[in-house]
Amino acid sequence: MSAESFLLPDDLAAYVGAHCPEPDVVERELIEATAALGGIEIMRLSNAQASFLGMLTRLLGARSVVEVGTFTGFSALHIARALGPDGHLLCCDVSEEYTDIASEHWERAGVADRIDLRLAPAIETLRSLPDAPTIDLAFVDADKGGYVAYYDELVPRLRPGGLLVADNVLWSGNVVDGDDTSEDTEALRRFNDHAAADPRTESVLLPVGDGFMLSRRIEG
Repeated sequence: MSAESFLLPDDLAAYVGAHCPEPDVVERELIEATAALGGIEIMRLSNAQASFLGMLTRLLGARSVVEVGTFTGFSALHIARALGPDGHLLCCDVSEEYTDIASEHWERAGVADRIDLRLAPAIETLRSLPDAPTIDLAFVDADKGGYVAYYDELVPRLRPGGLLVADNVLWSGNVVDGDDTSEDTEALRRFNDHAAADPRTESVLLPVGDGFMLSRRIEG
């Protein structure tokens, strides 16, 4: 399994990748810099997933985006490029080591001025945001035990029609393994049930990468 495959066999993952936008020079350099970190590279989104987030950003006409869990900034790079010069991306993370890699590549890509990186526990950053429903898109890819709390802070701040996307909701298929009662697996099961049952949103779980849960804030 790699960051580009997850649930797909390598040959099918390669086929998917061949039919998605080719990473440009900066994106390729960021992929290589993340790979140099070793096995933790698996935390990076695949190119297909990141391209999908960029497309969602464009489809929503998003100008205000929040990302919870930035790592080395591959997803943020795609989102920021899709925002356009008048958009704003708030990135929440706790690792200076990994986000230093992100910041370097955001600068190279010319999108650093669109990104506000805050190094602090994400729940504190989210609770400090205005209550007004102005967020167009939120992306959650952080500690699994925090997903429900992040969701509950973000959903009231989504504009009507705004979208929350959560990653890793299939957890390499472990969410359907009845023998797996590990903390992260149980947390993701709780999150998936919570999002699916929430009357404030309409949600769909997609087998994209390691699973994306898309929750759209219902209008009205």
